[in-house]
Amino acid sequence: GAQLYTVRKYIQTEKDIRFALKRIADMGYTTIQVSGIGKIAPEVLKEICDELPLKIVLTHTNDERIINETEQVIHEHEILGCKYIGIGSMPEKYRDSTWYDHFVLDFKEPAKKIADAGKLFMYHNHNFEFRKMGNKRIIERLVEDFTPEEMGITLDTYWVQAAGGDICQWIEILKDRIYCVHLKDITVNSFEQEMAPVMEGNINFKEVLKAIEKANITKYLIVEQDICQGNPFDCLQTSYNNLAKLGYK
Repeated sequence: GAQLYTVRKYIQTEKDIRFALKRIADMGYTTIQVSGIGKIAPEVLKEICDELPLKIVLTHTNDERIINETEQVIHEHEILGCKYIGIGSMPEKYRDSTWYDHFVLDFKEPAKKIADAGKLFMYHNHNFEFRKMGNKRIIERLVEDFTPEEMGITLDTYWVQAAGGDICQWIEILKDRIYCVHLKDITVNSFEQEMAPVMEGNINFKEVLKAIEKANITKYLIVEQDICQGNPFDCLQTSYNNLAKLGYK
């Protein structure tokens, strides 16, 4: 699948959304994650995707809406035919020991409501979750504080590597939660890390994909590239082509 955040600059009007999604479907992608998109009614978005066809499998939804408009968010995902309701990141105020517990308090009840509706709250990691807070990493605290029924993890390969983590090790640790995985590569320009299309950087994706298959829980592999050193549609096509050569279509 393709993470629409990759092409966020090109999906801010209904006309552009239609054109961009057609391009993505023509590449060979069959699923999408909705994120960074402009204002569009869920009924209209579903109609566009059905015509192509593209299946909406995951979203990144505004955290305040998940907390304060839980039932409406669930209803919108029913319209979209989407099981996984995600957030793109832990809001900054929660990322220290003083406020972390408030994240649990704020999201526990919405996560339960989402689960009761037959859906799953999905947390997308960056690199800061691998920083220790006390004697445990934030990611370790999250999986202690939320059951697998309350929270899945959208594991992002780039950010695990950027944090100095072993991607295959974390796939094993999180193997009961990783229903969706973000595939994104990492390369370097001088001393600076850069995002790259899948298999164009330095992540050992052949081993990563083997580990994902061994975990036997992931439903969707979703290509994402927040920053592209070229046209983002070209980057999505390169990632798709490289994965297709390995049999992932």
